[in-house]
Order: sequence, then C-alpha cells, then structure tokens
Amino acid sequence: MATHHSRSAARLMMAPTVILLLGWMLVPLIMTLYFSFKKYLPLRGGDLGWVGFDNYVRFVTSSSFWPSVATTLFIVGCVLAITVILGILLAMLLDQPMWGQGIVRILVIAPFFVMPTVSALVWKNMFMDPTNGILAHLWRFFGAEPVEWLSQASLQSIVMIVSWQWLPFATLILLTAIQSLDSEQLEASEMDGANHLKRFWYIILPHLGRAITIVVLIQTIFLLSIFAEIFVTTAGAFGTKTLTYLIFQRVLESQNVGLGSAGGVYAIILANLVAIFLMRIVGKNLDT
Repeated sequence: MATHHSRSAARLMMAPTVILLLGWMLVPLIMTLYFSFKKYLPLRGGDLGWVGFDNYVRFVTSSSFWPSVATTLFIVGCVLAITVILGILLAMLLDQPMWGQGIVRILVIAPFFVMPTVSALVWKNMFMDPTNGILAHLWRFFGAEPVEWLSQASLQSIVMIVSWQWLPFATLILLTAIQSLDSEQLEASEMDGANHLKRFWYIILPHLGRAITIVVLIQTIFLLSIFAEIFVTTAGAFGTKTLTYLIFQRVLESQNVGLGSAGGVYAIILANLVAIFLMRIVGKNLDT
C-alpha cells in the first residue's frame, strides 16, 4: 500500500511534466484569447489597439462562416460513417484465417502512417487527375467521360481521401476488439441455430460498442481540424472551405491575426460542443 510519503514523492516527480503540459496547452490558448480582442495586422501597422468583441462579430457575420461550419460537420460525419462501417467489415475479414494474414494486415494499416500532405498529393495526381489519373483511365475503359473530381465532386473527393487515411485506424481498433470476443459464445450461438446475421447483430456488434465509441471520439477530435488535405487539393475552393481553412485564410492570407484568433476561439467552442454531444450520445457505451 502506498504511504503518504511515497504519494508525495510521486506528485513531486510528476509536477514538472504536469506544469509543462499545462503550459503547452494554456499559453497558446491565452495568447489566442488575447489577440482575439485586438486589431493586429503584422504587415499593415502591427498592433492597432483593442477592439473588444468586434473580431468575434465580424467573423461570425462573415458570409463564409456558417458554410464552413456546415462543410466541417459534413466531412466529419461522412468520414466517421465510412470508417466505422468499412472498419467493422475489414476487421471481421482480417480476423478470418487466411494465407499471408500478417502481410495483409500490414498493408491495410499502412495508409494510416502516410502523412496527410503526401496522401492528398497521391490522390490528387495519381488517382483523381482528369487526364492521366488511374480513375480517368478506368472511366475511359468503360466508355465513360472522366470526372474532374476536385471540381465536380470536390467534397466527395475530400471525404474519400480522408476516409482512406483514417480507415486503417478504425480497422486496427475494431480488429483488436473482435479478437477479444469469447469464441465460445459464438460457438454456443451457432449451436443454437443463430445464423451469421444474428450472430453479428446480437453478439459481435454489442461487443464492439466500446471500440466504436473510442474510434468516433478520437477521429472527431482530429477531423474537426482537417486542413492539409484541403490545402493540397482544392485550396478551399468548390465548397470545401472548412472552419480551420477559413481561419488560415484570415490569419495568413489576410494578415489579420485578431480576426483569425477570434475564429480559433469559435473552433474551440465547436469542438467542445461536438465532444459533449458525442459523449452524451455515443460515450454512454463506455459505462456499460
């Protein structure tokens, strides 16, 4: 049993790390709040004084604000649906005995380790190029006109790219959960006459509830700040401007740090609202 002295020593040794982590999180947040109340134009006069809530009003009343929020939530929702559904199917497939199972698992998981910028460039130039892309050649092979993905189906293209990158993560988590399922329970249900669909619906899917919750929560945190894929492919055009990309435009392209900081605060608020919603709706699985 830990004594009072050992607990005090543990707290003392952990204190530097805790202080460093708090500083790492709090300093950028405090600076963002500070600049959000100022008119700060680095290349056009620098610090021009306090403006109160003017930056917040300007950002939220911008014609691009609500469309960017809707685009962000649309991408997050579509990617979550695709990665969870396909992740379950892939995990069940990879759990089956097959030749070269280890190699197949590595190949399936590999895209998760590719940098977002690199994966976006690969999809843009190798797959979605309307002239020399693989999909264009496939369309021509079947006698159809190639699709200009990044202009005619821009949002769907972004969803496809991001889903490809995050599918291995979902598959890995769900595969681990499936492998922890008691095989005797499945064998007993099979002996009782339950078919494959019933075994999946009443045994496998409830068992995956906690794993699905973890996948949804972790992916949502990262997907709300999606940027690289959009920057490389469409540069925010054709209705693909997310809230994160809008903030980038305000800070770097417009050189308005105060306005961009106000957008950052809105992004934090949106992330917290989504997290609270998910914890209440989906996160109940963690208590069961």
